[in-house]
Amino acid sequence: MFAQFVQFLLAGITVGSAYALAAVGFTIIYNTSGVINFAQGEFIMLGGMLSVALAATGMPFPLALLLGILAAGAVGLLIEKIAIEPAGNAEVVSLIIITIGVSLAIRGVVQVWLGKGTHTLKAFSGDAPINLLGATLLPQSLWVLGATMLIVIVLAWFFGRTLLGKTMLATSYNKLAAQLVGINTRKVLLLSFGLSGVLGAVGGVLIAPITYTSYDAGIMLGLKGFVAAVLGGLGGGMGAIAGGLILGVAEALTAGYVSSSYKDAVPFVLILLILFFRPQGMFGKKLAERV
Repeated sequence: MFAQFVQFLLAGITVGSAYALAAVGFTIIYNTSGVINFAQGEFIMLGGMLSVALAATGMPFPLALLLGILAAGAVGLLIEKIAIEPAGNAEVVSLIIITIGVSLAIRGVVQVWLGKGTHTLKAFSGDAPINLLGATLLPQSLWVLGATMLIVIVLAWFFGRTLLGKTMLATSYNKLAAQLVGINTRKVLLLSFGLSGVLGAVGGVLIAPITYTSYDAGIMLGLKGFVAAVLGGLGGGMGAIAGGLILGVAEALTAGYVSSSYKDAVPFVLILLILFFRPQGMFGKKLAERV
């Protein structure tokens, strides 16, 4: 029983790490613009699908992964320049609808270009399982966990130690005040879309050898990343990471002990509970307004 629990726990942490990276992408854009970017799931899909397409050309595998990730980041920049920026000071709801339209457009282009089939990337370091406390763990899972931890450390350094990171934080705290002290908030928003694209693509590349990828793989991954972001409070990276891991583990335990048929219902049950009982998220601060 213990070995079975460990197996479910490890599986949940692995997939939860991908949700966490998607959630961080949601959080970065939300904090700089107030917009929920529903094209975030497509960044995950693009990372996997573009890497598969590039690797199929005979390109060296590490280079194919790197270019796939950078290409997804470039798509994020393009989305901001050609879809978000022209909208100017449109209502947040209008901007959210724009991101939904962009998501559909990206999915359609990839479907026509790369087909409807399911694809996979080869595992980064083989498929021989590793025994851990009676459970088996794929080497790719270690890549997912290790890369997620590294990204958390790099983001903490970026936002805490670099001028660019601090300008992004300042914009997230108070956009108007940031503008008054000379911060180019349009540039910050552009960079936030690029960074979110890169983070989503990294998640897509990491899990493609485990869960496979296809033109519509980003739909559920994006929705689950959004749920993870809401769980974390949409306030900071650590909350998003925690939300992703909690969601992944909850899914895995439900699939293991109840039924896999209910696995995809878990995120929607969790978000309803959060919205009813703690709208600010598990790790968000309750806001008070003085009147």
